[in-house]
Amino acid sequence: MNNILNISTPAEGEARALRSDYGLENHGLTNLRMAYWNLPTEALYEEVAFRREARITRGGPIVAHTGKHTARSASDKFVVREASTEGRIWWGEYNRPFSGDKFDELFSRLQGFLQGRDVFVQDCFAGADPAYRMPIRVITELAWHSHFARNMFLLPQTKEEYQRHIPEFTIVCAPSFKGVPQIDSTTSGTFIVLNFAAKLCIIGNTAYAGEIKKSVFTILNYLLPLNGVMPMHCSANIGPDGDAAVFFGLSGTGKTTLSADPHRKLIGDDEHGWSDEGVFNFEGGCYAKVIQLSASAEPEIHACTAKYGTILENVVFDPVTRMIDLDDDTITENTRASYPLTSIDNAVPEKAGGHPRTIILLTCDASGVMPPIAHLTPDQALYQFISGYTSKIAGTEVGLGREPELTFSTCFGAPFMVHHPAFYADLLKRKILKHGAECWLVNTGWVGGPYNVGKRISIRYTRALLNAALDGSLLRVPAIVDPVFGYQVPTSCEGIPPHVLAPADSWADKEGYMRRYKELAARYVENFKKYEEACPPEIRKAGPKL
Repeated sequence: MNNILNISTPAEGEARALRSDYGLENHGLTNLRMAYWNLPTEALYEEVAFRREARITRGGPIVAHTGKHTARSASDKFVVREASTEGRIWWGEYNRPFSGDKFDELFSRLQGFLQGRDVFVQDCFAGADPAYRMPIRVITELAWHSHFARNMFLLPQTKEEYQRHIPEFTIVCAPSFKGVPQIDSTTSGTFIVLNFAAKLCIIGNTAYAGEIKKSVFTILNYLLPLNGVMPMHCSANIGPDGDAAVFFGLSGTGKTTLSADPHRKLIGDDEHGWSDEGVFNFEGGCYAKVIQLSASAEPEIHACTAKYGTILENVVFDPVTRMIDLDDDTITENTRASYPLTSIDNAVPEKAGGHPRTIILLTCDASGVMPPIAHLTPDQALYQFISGYTSKIAGTEVGLGREPELTFSTCFGAPFMVHHPAFYADLLKRKILKHGAECWLVNTGWVGGPYNVGKRISIRYTRALLNAALDGSLLRVPAIVDPVFGYQVPTSCEGIPPHVLAPADSWADKEGYMRRYKELAARYVENFKKYEEACPPEIRKAGPKL
């Protein structure tokens, strides 16, 4: 906020109470009007309302609009090319090289832009396992972004911890600051630039809070594998017997929905590490997609949309009654809710669990030809992991239309992977084999035909199949081997109609099914050619046989 009239704000008196001894001058941020340090949720509510950044709705959640960017801007993300890291980075579509000199110039202009303005600081941690916990600092122009950081990351517990906090990585987010492509070598006015040598990420011209969250995930995706920890774009939960399960998947495939199971305890909904001790959450909160959220099918998440402390991004609400409308996609289909894990009644307080017994690879098949569940060998699981097939759901990235878009996003999160996919696959294979995890491919997409012809698989059916996979009963039923993909498809499951388990039986147009089926297999084979050279032969052979 550019408070040129120097108006006193609600939390100004407490702005320095939780200040770290490692001040903002260490980041080159000087001559600020005011820095608000580690304000609690209540104080941030007051600042948000005072600055008119967001509105308070029925039950206490705030609704914030993110402006032009209602999703991640993947084409505007860059990584600074420098000597200490360039040999390890998988340069290409998602890790675009950026000049170190240009980064210094851009950051210098950003530092100048923030002079005379208010900023909000949250000192946090990423990683629930103390052995791999990374201190971070999130510096934001907007108060509600500071609240988002509190929701999403792990917080110091004492005043002394705040005072001693020294970040290993810092994120600076200034939505009202624009890059100039002709000067800064950005692709547009929007930028997300990571500099591993400077331990700094700068974000400009986008208020979409997911850029903050995913920047931290990208940082961990680079650093943790160097210490033998597998970073995973997955949700995770634990059963009554302590059996952990992880759910890999892109946005829109069901990671958050399916892991929020009333019969299992939630570790986390999106980002985890797998160390020698087990699975641990990177975060302290959830960032769920809430368009058309159902109170009956997703009660735990739905309840959070009416709780104090939740941030609702781009959700439509009635300004008179302050009632929200989760079915209204006028602004975007990528409506989101950010809330702390403590808002979920059955969340695991430690945000950690043992080694996974079950690994679920989620895909949303808009072509309608994949089975709702299939058992995978470890090599087939790694082939699917490297392929990362799904259909992008409308709104999750800038530029997507209303129809799902078939895509292969390696490691089920290509935009956040910094090393080569084969590096992550090798790490995952060693952990699967060592701990004997059972692997399943679960399709949450369409049956009976492609998008606009068939219908999406019901959450009720998917949950029933998952329960049978998690308790081991699905391994004991007869299965058929898919003639092209080679995975084993169960022929029965209690409560599931047979035609749902066998996609070909649910299509009226059998020739159309076979054509789509072979087309998808061919797309798999063509896509995997990008990774073949770096993959061992057993994984290359685990793909479709045309």
